[in-house]
Amino acid sequence: MSTAKPIPDNYPRVTPYLCVDDAAAAIDFIVEVFDATERMRMQAPDGKITHAEVAIGEGVIMVSDEYPDMGVVGPNSIGGTPVAVMVYVEDADATFAKAIAAGATEQTPVETHFYGDRSGMLIDPFGHRWNVSTHVEDVPPDELARRSAEMFGG
Repeated sequence: MSTAKPIPDNYPRVTPYLCVDDAAAAIDFIVEVFDATERMRMQAPDGKITHAEVAIGEGVIMVSDEYPDMGVVGPNSIGGTPVAVMVYVEDADATFAKAIAAGATEQTPVETHFYGDRSGMLIDPFGHRWNVSTHVEDVPPDELARRSAEMFGG
């Protein structure tokens, strides 16, 4: 009988799984822009990536190529995505600029927000949205409530 752990070592409890057209290029983008490390890659005989993993800090992102016959498609195949991957980085401005240089498109510019993060939203060349953030201020709950009410007119 197996003594496998229900949650394996070195995996967070929640892990995004990104499906894209050209997973190899997407992995290269993630490694370049976010200083990620490729943990593993499995390829089918035709060269398509069936499963790969990259680590950004202690986080893990799984990546595969599209397999439309199994219903596995990326955002570019379905006209976009409402989902974003949130990633904290040391310098949001520098990481954002690196992503744009690597082919991403700016959705919202990097700016400092009332809740204490400096962040911007981009769309990678494969259609996935990334919120790139650096925490710049610890905002106490009462101040956060005040700023939120001011921002949203409440």
